[in-house]
Amino acid sequence: MVEKMHTKVCIIGSGPAAHTAAVYTARAELQPILFEGFMANGIAAGGQLTTTTDVENFPGFPEGILGAELTTRFREQSERFGTRIYSVDVPFGQMNFSGSCLAYRLTSSFGVTADSLIIATGAVARRLEFPGSGEEGGFWNRGISACAVCDGAAPIFRNKPIAVIGGGDSAMEEATFLTKYGSKVYIIHRRDSFRASKIMAKRALEHPKIEVLWNSVVEEAYGNEKGLLGGVKVKDVVTGELHDLPVSGLFFAIGHQPATAFLNGQLALDAEGYIVTAPDSTATSVPGVFAAGDVQDKKWRQAITAAGTGCMAALEAEHFISAHEAEPEADGAKEPAAAAAAPVADGNL
Repeated sequence: MVEKMHTKVCIIGSGPAAHTAAVYTARAELQPILFEGFMANGIAAGGQLTTTTDVENFPGFPEGILGAELTTRFREQSERFGTRIYSVDVPFGQMNFSGSCLAYRLTSSFGVTADSLIIATGAVARRLEFPGSGEEGGFWNRGISACAVCDGAAPIFRNKPIAVIGGGDSAMEEATFLTKYGSKVYIIHRRDSFRASKIMAKRALEHPKIEVLWNSVVEEAYGNEKGLLGGVKVKDVVTGELHDLPVSGLFFAIGHQPATAFLNGQLALDAEGYIVTAPDSTATSVPGVFAAGDVQDKKWRQAITAAGTGCMAALEAEHFISAHEAEPEADGAKEPAAAAAAPVADGNL
């Protein structure tokens, strides 16, 4: 037997998209529940913002705000309007979109059904691991980052040499962007040619402030007298030669991994694993299921754009619910959106 809880709107996620959706649906009196996960994707509830320090490009905070503090405020605002938040992960393969209600199993004895579902599980920037690259004893957020747009304008990078790791369009775009702030930008690429599109590669190669280190990998990051990133040790994979590269910033630009594995193929995904949504919409391939934030956005990936799509998803979910409530029930009254229901048979989830 599985205890089942029903809700009109269920939200999965913990970042700006999820909490914007929560605020909008809660204020619409849809009594949403939100599952923020417990160290989902290896990141604390709040998503990638919790791994950043100063956030200076989110409106309303002229002095900037710490990423962790901003996510705490998101959560408090969701709770203020009545969102019920659970720190529980949604297990792999437990979603079921085939019935009249969306459903998934959270544990062996507890499940949820919902009239609509908003997925805002985000995407995690791929990072390389080498001595000095991490949070503990390393220089993550102290010179090493995975988002040039988010962090590139920070004072520690201005008029200083910066390095970008990668060879695709993202690396070209980030390197070009960083030339606005850095004195010089190195692109460190492990091969002798880029995977990037020709136009993006040409733009980077012709930029006077960009230098490419071909056939190269970073072996180690080291600090300076201020405890910030001071440089990296770069290895030529052809000759084996190791040399120092003094830089104040190192940016990973090797792609992102959308958090969609738990869906087990029940929604249409693109070749990179992002949820496919309809044009100018957050609607997915399953009616009543909406996607917001970085889990469906592989281009912008900003907190403010994620919040915008969270708003869109909430409004679309509200319209979906209203439209279906207006339809006559062919099989009798639909189960009310109560806080909890009587136990149901295990086969129903």
